[in-house]
Amino acid sequence: MTRRCSRHFIFQSQISMQNLEVEQTGPAQLTPQVVRSAEVATDFLTPASRMPLVVRPCRANIDLAGWATDNRAFIADRLSRAGAILFRNFGINNPEQLESLIEAVSGKLLDYSYRSTPRTLVSGHVYTSTEYPAHQSIPLHNENAYSLSWPMKLWFLSQQVAADGGETPLADSRKVYQRIPADIKACFEEKGLMYVRNYGTGLDLSWQDVFQTNNHTDVEVFCRASQIEFEWLGEDQLRTRQCCQVSEEHPVTGEKVWFNQAHLFHISRLPQEVREWLLSNYATDELPRNVYFADGSEIDSAMLDEIARAYEQETVIFAWRAGDVLLLDNMLTAHGRLPFKGERKIVVGMSEANAVR
Repeated sequence: MTRRCSRHFIFQSQISMQNLEVEQTGPAQLTPQVVRSAEVATDFLTPASRMPLVVRPCRANIDLAGWATDNRAFIADRLSRAGAILFRNFGINNPEQLESLIEAVSGKLLDYSYRSTPRTLVSGHVYTSTEYPAHQSIPLHNENAYSLSWPMKLWFLSQQVAADGGETPLADSRKVYQRIPADIKACFEEKGLMYVRNYGTGLDLSWQDVFQTNNHTDVEVFCRASQIEFEWLGEDQLRTRQCCQVSEEHPVTGEKVWFNQAHLFHISRLPQEVREWLLSNYATDELPRNVYFADGSEIDSAMLDEIARAYEQETVIFAWRAGDVLLLDNMLTAHGRLPFKGERKIVVGMSEANAVR
């Protein structure tokens, strides 16, 4: 295996309630809901599904951004219940329309800084989805959960659907937390996590790409502000360490969610041939990325197997349609990507940064 091919592994408003009919039973976060108004209707993709909630227009030519401006409270409430909302049949087809929608709900979009995957800016603050090869899957994860700073909302626009595959699987992070064996949760939460990244090895992203600068001082300022330890190993080589959360309490619902990327960063999660090649060419502390417990001790890969199994058991898959807009609460819902064939075009925007502790 050459260094070139190994670069591509994955370290992967107030709504007028008198104008609505609402049917609901059971606990709030799991409630089946049917909402009808003169403008939109909501339902689920299947009778058994509770994610995503689907919002469709009831008449032609509804301006989704305009509707969203008047119904922010409705969107926030439904998002906290379902964790994911799929806006379908609203005629959204370009990044500029997506950005207008995000601004209507959340205000200014966020930059994709402190990156972990390759992406390209396409318009304003809208980016391509992760640019990994089509044959690779991307495991379920919460965006930027390897950091102390993350977007609270993620927005996806499907501009072109793949001929085969390319779905974006989802999982409720509340249920993932509940499924993980109690002893593993206790161990992780007691010890915490430390992510270690090495830049300038010729593998993975460069520090210039990750921090979006060519200036050492800019990197150092960012790291200090973000509680990231850093060490320059040469003019173009950098090693960082950051201790981060394992789980979090959602600021709106108060529910506990599993919120980290240990199952993506750990060396054991790579394909065997990639893992073996890396370990034969680099010392453990030189790997492009890895994760340990916060005290520096190794994480048992069997624990990560159990965590991956919890994600698998909670996975929900739906088929994209062109023009779909998917809104995720990034803390309540993990997302991934399935392999695909043919052209696939998904663009992404992020909004509402969490309050860094």
